[in-house]
Parts: sequence; structure tokens; C-alpha cells
Amino acid sequence: MLPEPTVSVLGTDPSWRKHILNGNAFQQDALQSFNGWQYACFYSARSELSDREPLFVHLSRRKLPVGRWETLVFEDYPQTTDDGHNTAQLGICPGDGTIHLSYDHHCDPLRYRHSIPNLATAPESYAWSADHFTPTSPHLPGLASSPAHAELLRDITYPRFGQLGRDLWFSFRTGKAGLGDDHLYLYSSRRGAYSSFSQPSAADDDDDAGAKTTTTTAVTPFLKGVRNNPYIHGLDARAGSLYVTWVYRDFVWYDGWDDPADTQHKQQAGPNSAANNRDLCFAYSTPSSPSTPASTNAKEPAGRVWRNGAGAAVADLARGESVAPASRGVTALRIPRGAGLTNQEAQAVDRAGACQSYPDADAEVEEKNEGGGNGNQEVKWKHYYRDPATRAWRARPLPCGYVSGKRGRLAVGGDDDLYFVLPGEEGGLRIWRAGGREAYGAYELVWSSGGSSSSGEEMFPLTEPLVDTYRLDHDNVLSVFARRYAPPDAEAPRGSRAERGDDRAERRIDVVVLDFQL
Repeated sequence: MLPEPTVSVLGTDPSWRKHILNGNAFQQDALQSFNGWQYACFYSARSELSDREPLFVHLSRRKLPVGRWETLVFEDYPQTTDDGHNTAQLGICPGDGTIHLSYDHHCDPLRYRHSIPNLATAPESYAWSADHFTPTSPHLPGLASSPAHAELLRDITYPRFGQLGRDLWFSFRTGKAGLGDDHLYLYSSRRGAYSSFSQPSAADDDDDAGAKTTTTTAVTPFLKGVRNNPYIHGLDARAGSLYVTWVYRDFVWYDGWDDPADTQHKQQAGPNSAANNRDLCFAYSTPSSPSTPASTNAKEPAGRVWRNGAGAAVADLARGESVAPASRGVTALRIPRGAGLTNQEAQAVDRAGACQSYPDADAEVEEKNEGGGNGNQEVKWKHYYRDPATRAWRARPLPCGYVSGKRGRLAVGGDDDLYFVLPGEEGGLRIWRAGGREAYGAYELVWSSGGSSSSGEEMFPLTEPLVDTYRLDHDNVLSVFARRYAPPDAEAPRGSRAERGDDRAERRIDVVVLDFQL
């Protein structure tokens, strides 16, 4: 069993909202380590003494392993929409030390900002201040003058960042549930600008590339929906390659679906729900040959040419090709609609296949699938595993039931052990471990909050935990981002029913980081 974690509090969660904003499975990185420091982004009121609305994006940092958290607040952007899609996420570019943030989207214009260079590569040289960041922008650096990109960035959901070598990728969905695409951009640390992989080249051809203006008239998605939309479980880099797994959600037509003013698709439930999810799909991308003869680069970064599980190229974004539902070999496992398949679960990629000629990796996806039969069987989490040698997928149920409507997180440790961080049936959190040496075939429960402390006090509300995958991968420390009940004697949130003397007193929920020494 793992020892009890060290717990640090980032701030107060806006638990008075109907929908959860801090801790959703599609937040790829709300907690991330880089260069000996750890960073976290979350929503909270301006301060403990301010009114509880509106909310603001908070960004915290600490020096590892036990430094004190410092927190800055972006007071220039009030967040007012009560929608669980509208989370905040961060990315750090290794090459220039910039910190990138995107927030408050559900089919909305881009909301994005970034820091000055070197803020993350030389953190002790700078005071922790919002003054080091740009204002909120509807444009990505380097693409402000492009009408095609400006049009695309008016309709954003589920933004994600991730490191790719010295650069940073950025992905997002356009369209609506059941009818959308996923796009992929690359931020160049050399140029301090973004480009789309569907342009002639996403790499730097020469030193003055930063002065060039992108005028492309079409932006090709990397995952294309056709009367459906792909929901990404994860997009991860390993040894310079990118790996992605996803499900498709088929579209259900409804009155007014094509009305530009339609907002029915923003409902938390409706005809285009998870009941229409189907299939587990997989693709990967390796560094590719230059798409233009004039390029001086021996290789372009991963992200332009995509391959199926057998290694065959199925899409070259620079040629206007996308990975689509009909792309040969991208469907790893056929799973019918109505089988309990959930979107945006989790993915992890280990080191086992990084040295192959067509690099394969073990891609683990945890899902919730019903056992079938007469409907009385227990519904369990399901683990999908791709063998790096045979390239075949297998599916195994985990030895625990799932929590309806909640998702977990997967992450790989420095020793290639796999960790499942899952919500428990009665609240709380559980951590299961599967050993890489056993091909992830044996599951061991290594920690459980039980929902309550030893004194009987409830510890965790139902939540979707997040993991600092970078710290786990490099330091073998499991840092978990979660929501946790404050002690019973803690002050209630300002303006809450408890503060007003209401008998239906609200208990404060904090945004916390749990650190497990492995």
C-alpha cells in the first residue's frame, strides 16, 4: 500500500455552482511539473474575503519537492458561465519557458494568454505576477492576420496543451457534440508563434520564419467527424511521437440543429449524449520527412502524418487529409452504441515501443463498460491495452465497480508501472496499480480514501481526479489534483448558506494536491 499523501490546499472550490469546473477528465493538464517546479490552474473567487461571484482563473506554482505555493489571480477576466465544460488548462513550452493558458470554452471564441519567455525556465528570476502574462486574446500568436484561423478559433471546446520536444502542441474541438472535428497546432519555441500542421510545413525552415504571415485558406482537422465527432481520451507524446485514442459520437438530428443561434447542444444532456458513443480508435504520428523541398530540416515534428495501428499512413495534414471514421485501420475495437462507452476517459503511453521502427507504445485507456447479459451484472471500469509487439488490443475489467457519470485518470510511473486514479462508489478516491513487467495484467489496490477519514468525516466529494503525469514520469511521485472537503470547523465560503445561518449549511470544498511517494 502507498503511504498516506501529503496534502496541500490551493484554494476554495466554487462548490456553490451547479457544475464542477475544477477537476474534469478532459483537462489534460491542470497540474504540471517542469524544471523542478510545479504549476496548477483552477477557478476560485478573487479572494477568500471577496464575493464568491464572479470566478477568476488562478495560477499557482511551488518549488519542488516541498516549496510553498504562490498564487496569482487573473483579475482582468471574470468567469460567469456555470458550465462544466468551461475548464482552465495550462501548457509549458520547454524551449522558451513560456506558460500558456486557455479557459472558459464551450463552443466559444478562443480565450488564451501566455507568459513572457523564460518564466518557467528561470522561475526564481521572476516575481509571481499576472503582469508577466498577456491579456486574454481571441488569437494565437502568429495567426492573428489569418481569416481562416480567426474563423476556426471562434468555436472552441476542450482545449489541450502538451509538450513535443522543445515545442508545445495545442488541440481543440470545433463544432458541437456529435458534429465536430479536432484540430492540432504547434507553438514553435524558436519563433514564439503557432502554426497549423495542415500548412505546408509546421517546422522552422529558416531563421526569419517568424516574420512570415500565414495566409492559408483552409485548415485541415487532424481528426475529422462525419455525421459524428471524435472525443479524445488523450493525446500524448513519447520519444518524439504522438499517440491518440478516441471514441466517435454519432449525431442525432433535432429541430434547429443548423441554426447559428442554437444553444441546445450546450445542454449537459440531450439527444446527443454519451449513449451514442461507439468504437475505440487509435492513431499515432512520428517525425516525418519535410513536406516542402526547400525545408532545411531533416525531419518535421510528429503531428503532420498520422498512421493506424499497423503502421500504415492514413492522413497527411499538409495534403489536406484527415484521420476520418472511414480511415483504414483506425478502429481498434468495435464497440456498439449503448454499451456504456464513455467519452474523454483517459490514456497513458509507456516506454515499451518507443524504439520500434514504426514506434508503437502501450496505450492504456480506462473505460466504463457494462458486463452485458441481463442487465443485472455489475458495471465495471474496463482497461484496454495495446501490446507493442503484436499490435493487438485486449480488454480487461478492473476489479472494482464504476461511479456513474464520473471518470478517472491513467498515468505511467518512472518504472513503467501503470496507475489508475479513480473515484470511489461512495465518494472518495482509489488508486490501483498494474505492473509493466506483467504486461499490466494484474491489478493491485494501493490506496483508498474510503470516502471518509479514520474519524468518520467525509473527505472527498464525487470528483474526477487529475494527475501530474510529468512528475510521475520523471520523479516517480504521484501528484493528484482533486477536490476535498475542508475540515468541519473550517469557515464556510463567503456568501454561502452556512454563512447566512441557513440550516442547510454548505461545507467548504477545497482544491488540493495530494502527493504520494512511490
